[in-house]
Amino acid sequence: MSPQTPPPALVDRYGTPAPWRRRVVLIAAVTVSALFLSWLAWVTWLQATPPVDSELISFDVIDDHTATAVVQVELADDSVEATCLLRAFAEDHTVVGELSFVPDAAAGNRVEQTVRTERLATSVESIGCTAEGQSRPR
Repeated sequence: MSPQTPPPALVDRYGTPAPWRRRVVLIAAVTVSALFLSWLAWVTWLQATPPVDSELISFDVIDDHTATAVVQVELADDSVEATCLLRAFAEDHTVVGELSFVPDAAAGNRVEQTVRTERLATSVESIGCTAEGQSRPR
């Protein structure tokens, strides 16, 4: 008995399997696998190359109502219109200030912004930047 043919008792009971069936299942499995791998590669590339990417370089608390932050913003090209968000937090972890700004591509990658706060901030967080078609801030 070879691995290709079923045992004689099964052949007597159910008949021999159609030879085309194995070929169709194999072609369907290869096609579905190729489609899945293509989709996975596309999603990976799309997530790895966002239109805008940002990083908080530094922040400084100036006084009770002011904090500054330096943010590095990388735009895919100069035509991208991005919106970035900074948040200032107090010692008790409440939000005491928030600033949304549009980085100027002509001004360079590093942007210094001033966040006005309700009271003394202890930290500034960069939520990230988004552009059209980019749902997750980066």
